[in-house]
Amino acid sequence: MNNPVVIIGAGLSGLRTASLLTEKGIDCRVLEARDRIGGRALSASVPNRPDLGRFDLGPTWFWPQYEPQMAALVKELDLETFTQHNDGDMLVERFQIKPPERCVLQENMDERGVRLTGGIQSLIDALAESLPPETIKLQIRAKKIRMDEDGNVTVEAEQANGAVEHLPAAAVILALPPRLVARHIEFAPSLPSDLLADIAEKPTWMGSQAKAVAVYDTPFWRKSGLSGLVLSSAGPMQEIYDASPADGAGALFGFFGIPAEVREQMGQEKVIRLVESQLVKLFGKEAENPLAILYKDWASDSETAVEEDSSPFKNYSSYGQPPAAGSWDEKVVFAGTETNAQFSGHLEGALQSAEQAVFKVVQSNS
Repeated sequence: MNNPVVIIGAGLSGLRTASLLTEKGIDCRVLEARDRIGGRALSASVPNRPDLGRFDLGPTWFWPQYEPQMAALVKELDLETFTQHNDGDMLVERFQIKPPERCVLQENMDERGVRLTGGIQSLIDALAESLPPETIKLQIRAKKIRMDEDGNVTVEAEQANGAVEHLPAAAVILALPPRLVARHIEFAPSLPSDLLADIAEKPTWMGSQAKAVAVYDTPFWRKSGLSGLVLSSAGPMQEIYDASPADGAGALFGFFGIPAEVREQMGQEKVIRLVESQLVKLFGKEAENPLAILYKDWASDSETAVEEDSSPFKNYSSYGQPPAAGSWDEKVVFAGTETNAQFSGHLEGALQSAEQAVFKVVQSNS
């Protein structure tokens, strides 16, 4: 290949694509609109307290017994793992005006998820460190992809200062949510209409969700025999889990039952106050005054979701590879967790889609 493969998106799929191409001796560049790598893989620290660890505001765990690519990559990168803590009773919150019910948690130990010490960000960082310097370019947004009559491809990208770059590409791998491609990237000539319709209808995983993590000095709920697991129909969080590191600090994270539009109307400050009140109701006075509540609303992140993603989705069958790309076939390849039918929404899906994209690019250029 005379030109590098250009990868758009520096999430897990994009970075894994880059590492696989690099292993094969194929030059590549990764373009990322954000000022950070990771995409929806995001681990945050409490401000001024990095000693407490990092807490996942995106994906949190994986299942090595079912997800072979993820298990193999974690082993290859020599990352430390620990088993998700679920020991103890769970709480069920059915009504706002009544206390939660305590239930014995029936669980198969072999089915527990596994987490990474240092959060999922440790996987992202390790992949980035495996790449040659200058492979990743941050704060540069792909705006247009052109192909001339001879099949030569150029990516037009805009830097944060407004300067425009034109990058010749042997092929382009689109490792970002398909709806972002449909909404924000222009193609000349145009992509086939059935492909455009397909990617415009693929819901962005986590695109309607928000996640909050309350951090404490210790996982105090465990001493009273609670697992930290809560199922709630009273809200605002409808699922809560123990998010504590392997040792040291305690943490509880939850997914919201409040729709994205309502969260936006409330504002972050009010949403966090509701989270605090719910945790006190569930876990008592020790849940008051957490060291911090980390919050990420993915629905309001324009680098993740579009307006159509705000509504919860049920059409899982739309996930998988888009239709053939017509004249763009072999020049434009889709990756990302939404393009993997079997493990869509999982880290495993992002990794398997990366392998599939690399295989297609190598085959078409061999």
